Amino acid sequence: MASRPRIGVVPLARPTFDVPFAQETAKAAFDALDRSGFEIVGPRSLAFDAAAVEAALPALTERPLDLLLVLQVTFTDATMTVRLAEKVGAPLLFWAFPEPRSGGRLRLNSLCGVNLGAHALGRAGQRYGWVHGKADDPAAHAEVEAWARAGGLKRRLDGTRLAVVGQHPDGFDTCRYDAGALRATFGVEVAPMPLSTVFEAATAVPEAEADRLWAKVDADLGNLAEMEQEPLRKTLKVYAAMRAMADRDGLAGVAVRCWPEFFTEHGCAACGAMAMLNEDGTPAGCEADVYGTLTSVMLRDLAGEPSFMVDLVDVDPADDTAVLWHCGLAPLSMADRAGPVRATVHSNRKKPLLNEFALKPGRVTVARVSQAGNATRLVLAGGEMVRAPISFSGTSGVIRFDRPATEVLDRVLGEGLEHHVSFAYGEHRPALRRFARMAGLPVLELT
Repeated sequence: MASRPRIGVVPLARPTFDVPFAQETAKAAFDALDRSGFEIVGPRSLAFDAAAVEAALPALTERPLDLLLVLQVTFTDATMTVRLAEKVGAPLLFWAFPEPRSGGRLRLNSLCGVNLGAHALGRAGQRYGWVHGKADDPAAHAEVEAWARAGGLKRRLDGTRLAVVGQHPDGFDTCRYDAGALRATFGVEVAPMPLSTVFEAATAVPEAEADRLWAKVDADLGNLAEMEQEPLRKTLKVYAAMRAMADRDGLAGVAVRCWPEFFTEHGCAACGAMAMLNEDGTPAGCEADVYGTLTSVMLRDLAGEPSFMVDLVDVDPADDTAVLWHCGLAPLSMADRAGPVRATVHSNRKKPLLNEFALKPGRVTVARVSQAGNATRLVLAGGEMVRAPISFSGTSGVIRFDRPATEVLDRVLGEGLEHHVSFAYGEHRPALRRFARMAGLPVLELT
C-alpha cells in the first residue's frame, strides 16, 4: 500500500474575530483530518501571532512533511503564512472556511485571509494550492488528500536514482532524456550504465540462483520446461543481476536498451527479467526510455503496487476500445487469472523469457511525463481495463477510455506524443494533477 501522508497543520486566526466560532471550526477540521488517517503534526490551538508560529516551527521541521496545511480559520495578514512557507520545506495548501450569510458581521472572513496569503506567496515565487469548504465537506477532504499524496510523491522523488542501461535505439526520439531537466524538475538523478556491465554481472550469477529463480517462476507460469533452457536461464540471471544492482545502488527504476543486443550478444530476452523487476516494485522500462520509466515510478509510488509501461497499438471504433501492449514485461500481479498465464518467447526474436497473459479488468490511470513539442508536460488519461482474450502475443489489455478511443488517438497523434505510456490500477489523476502544479508542469488531459 502507498504510505500514509504526513502533514503539518497550523490554524491561523486573529483575536478580533469570533474566537469561539473559530475554535469550533478548527476543532471540526482537526476531527475530520484525524478520521482521514493522516499523520498530523503541529499545534492544534489557534495561532494568533508570530510568536505562536515560531513556537510551532520545531515540530513542523523535525521531519520532512508531505504537505503543510494552513487552516485559515479567520482573516489574518500574510505575515505568518510567509514565515511558515519560508521555514517549512513542504508544499503549502490553504483551507478557507465558509460561514453563514447572516446579515451581520463577518465572524471569520477566512477566504479573504487566504487571498492575502496567496498574493504574498505568488509574489515570492512560491507555488501553493487552496480549498474552500466546510470542515465536514467530503470534497474539501478529497482535495487535502490529493495534495498530501502529491506532496509525498514530490518528497520521495527528490534524490531518486534511475539507471539507464545502454542507449535508446536509433530513431526512437521518444526515449531521449535530459538529465539536467530531470534533476531540476523532479530531483531525479540518472545513472548511465553500459550494457556490458549487466551482461557481465548476469554471467557471474551462480547456477544455484538460476535454479532457485527457475522454480519460483515456474510455480507462477507453469510451463518453463517448454522453453529453450539456455536463454531462459540467461534471462533469470539478468533479473538476478539487475535486482542486485538496484538494491546496491538504491535504484527506484531501470530503463533498459532491451534490443537488439540482449538477443544478438547475450542470447536471451530481457522482457522476463524486467517483468520480475516490475513485480518487485522497481519499474523497468523498455528501449532505454527514462521518462517513461520515471512515469512508472511515479505511478508505482501513488498506487502502492506495480505499474507497467506500454504501447498504444490498436483502436477499434466499433466497440470503442483500444489495446495497450508490450512484448511480455507486465508484472504478474496484473494478470487476468480468468485466462491463460504462461511463459512464452519473443514474437520477433523467438527467445525466452516473456510473460504472456491478458491484463485484469479494473480502473486504471494512464500517464506520461512527456517531452513532445520540446516542452515537458504531464499527460493523463483514465479508463477501464475490460476483460478480453489476449489481443496479441505477450502482455496486453483492452481499455475503454473515459472518452471515445478515436478522440484519444487523434490527441496522441495530433500532439505528437511519445509511443510509450505507463499505467497503474486505481484512480490517481487527482494527486498527479496536484503534483504537476507543485512541479510547475502543464497537464495535457487525453480524457
